[in-house]
Amino acid sequence: MSKPTRIQREKKTVRIMIQHFCRLRHATESDLCPACRQLLEYAEKRLDNCPFQNNKTTCGKCSIHCYRPDMKKQMQEVMRTIGPRMILSNPIMGMQHILDGLRQTPQKQK
Repeated sequence: MSKPTRIQREKKTVRIMIQHFCRLRHATESDLCPACRQLLEYAEKRLDNCPFQNNKTTCGKCSIHCYRPDMKKQMQEVMRTIGPRMILSNPIMGMQHILDGLRQTPQKQK
C-alpha cells in the first residue's frame, strides 16, 4: 500500500473535520447537511486545483487565498470549532495537521 499524497491526506482531514462539525452543530447522524456537503465539495475542488500540491502548507497559512470569502468564513468556523478537538478525537491526524502548518509557506511562481 502506497503512502497517501499530501493532498489526499489534507482531503481526509478536511472531510473528518467537516463531519465532526456537522454532527456537533447541525445534529446530523450519518450524512452531511446540504451546507456542509457543499463546503466539503468546494474544499476538495480547491485542493485538487492547489498549485503547490504536495509541497503545500495548511490552507490557512498559504500565500494564495483561493477560497471565496463566504466559504473561507465557513471553513474558519469549522477549524476553530473542531481543530482543538482533533488532538483528542484523531490524535495522529491532528498532529499531522499541526506539523503541516509548520511547513515553509510556498510562494506562487511568477
